[in-house]
Amino acid sequence: MLTADGVDPAAVRKAAAGRRAAKATVVEVRGAGRPKHYEAEGSVSPGAPTDDEVRAELRDARVELTKLKQVLGTGAYAQTGPRARVLPDGTAVAPSNAPDVVKQVIQAANAIATTPYKWGGGHGAWRDNGYDCSGSVSFALAGAGLLDSPRASGGFMNYGAPGPGKWITIHADPGHMYMVVAGLRFDTSGANGGTRWQAEPRGMSGLQVRHVPGL
Repeated sequence: MLTADGVDPAAVRKAAAGRRAAKATVVEVRGAGRPKHYEAEGSVSPGAPTDDEVRAELRDARVELTKLKQVLGTGAYAQTGPRARVLPDGTAVAPSNAPDVVKQVIQAANAIATTPYKWGGGHGAWRDNGYDCSGSVSFALAGAGLLDSPRASGGFMNYGAPGPGKWITIHADPGHMYMVVAGLRFDTSGANGGTRWQAEPRGMSGLQVRHVPGL
């Protein structure tokens, strides 16, 4: 429809809309900042470990993994088969297929399993009102005829033969020691429920691993 001056308003509006659509739209994002500059591929970030440091860490990790596999692959922490178990009174019961000497170790350990911790306990006399870590293990081993006199923690670092045993494994360093008998840990550290018998394993880093020959 034409107006008095010969102009069609609808045509004017359509033409204006076409011109706006044809123009490029520029959007400014405030606070976007300048584009990041990325380092070239293969460059080393500041503070990253050197190749030698990485290799040293991998070596240490492999050593610790090997130690762990050695212990986990033996009866010390066997996941299947008969194992000793802890009773509600804090004593342990040996598996039926355990050698007699292992049962004797467990029986002797039961006699002091719930006694208090006492630094130096069990070293001046076999019978004491408390026992420390090495005194506890010494008492249990002596009860089965596997030890003649009490040893300090460091003394167990050369006890028996190196490596884990099938039934009895000793873990020792100059400051602490414990033993694992038929899958149970006999340890004054982290005792649960007032007993030295514990089903949970513990870290072995830095400890010498020994066993009674044949066991």
